[in-house]
Amino acid sequence: MSLPRDDAVMLSARWIEGVLLKRDVFSTVERGRFRTDHGEAEAVLRRLDHVPWWSLLLARYLFARERKALTCAKGLEVGPDLLWAGKRALVRGFIDGVALHLAKPYGNIDYFRSAKAALHRLHRAGICHNDLAKEQNWLVGRDGRAYLTDFQLAACFKKRSRLFRIAAYEDLRHLLKHKRSYAPHALTPREKRILARKSFAASIWLATGKKVYRAITRGLFNFTDREGGGRRLVNDAPLLADLIRKNPDVRDTAIVAFADRRTGVGLYAFVEADRAALESQLRTELATAKGPKPPEHIQIVPALPRDPSGRPRTEILQLVAMNQLDLIEPMMSSEADRAFLKDILERRKNLRDRFNFETDELKLPLN
Repeated sequence: MSLPRDDAVMLSARWIEGVLLKRDVFSTVERGRFRTDHGEAEAVLRRLDHVPWWSLLLARYLFARERKALTCAKGLEVGPDLLWAGKRALVRGFIDGVALHLAKPYGNIDYFRSAKAALHRLHRAGICHNDLAKEQNWLVGRDGRAYLTDFQLAACFKKRSRLFRIAAYEDLRHLLKHKRSYAPHALTPREKRILARKSFAASIWLATGKKVYRAITRGLFNFTDREGGGRRLVNDAPLLADLIRKNPDVRDTAIVAFADRRTGVGLYAFVEADRAALESQLRTELATAKGPKPPEHIQIVPALPRDPSGRPRTEILQLVAMNQLDLIEPMMSSEADRAFLKDILERRKNLRDRFNFETDELKLPLN
């Protein structure tokens, strides 16, 4: 399926392709630049031309909801600006920040204060997001503020009806669940009461509708969205990691997902070992093991980046795999961290979908 002619003409004239961020049965999302009347702007494009026929109706419904919500949210500074919208494609502004599950703002009270203020402005405008349980829909901006993204399930209300109040309450409750994960000491008594009490509609949804939703999306659509990695990250990555660790030369491995223009979702294995030639041996072992499809990329590294507890920093590795190099800089806390990452960046494997202006603000020591 191709885009409508007007959409194709506009994108051909104004869109500069960059990095693929996500592809599923509902849309393709990529980061690039958009030529506005005031100059080029960093932007994100959602397009429906690669959506299969059997999910197109739902994809167009979600697309229309996002377009309307972004129009209603103009000027609120809580999410991306709508730069242009066609029949089956839209361009929204790029927010300079990373998703909550990557930034992991432990103990950051100011971030959650900002998140609550952003949600308040959204609700004051009569908009409920309706999908804030996902950490990837919360962004931690480079300025430290909270932003929202992915408005496909958002709803715009003209009146503060009972349905609006229920949806707004659930938006807040989901924000507080994230606050409980990253800054539990900052929860107020009132916030703890909200966390302890689901709305009646949410209770009904969990008992009935959510089970149907999961059956359809995970069964019929074969769609799982844990941290944007899909079923391969959920089902295949743990098995592949176990197989890789069986090699005696391997000290550890971390497998992350990245969007792939050919397959939708690819896997990238970072393997901690000393022998550079180990990659071909691992590929042979994975192929003969008759397990899941091997990772698209295997990179041997002398050491994995780790947090203070010793766990691999998969949030950094995922940005490397996705070629989102400019988003790594704010997550580096010292020159030692930057120097440590230099070898990984210089030898990274996923160069097919490189961001053609990834070095504009990149400050890591690549030379």
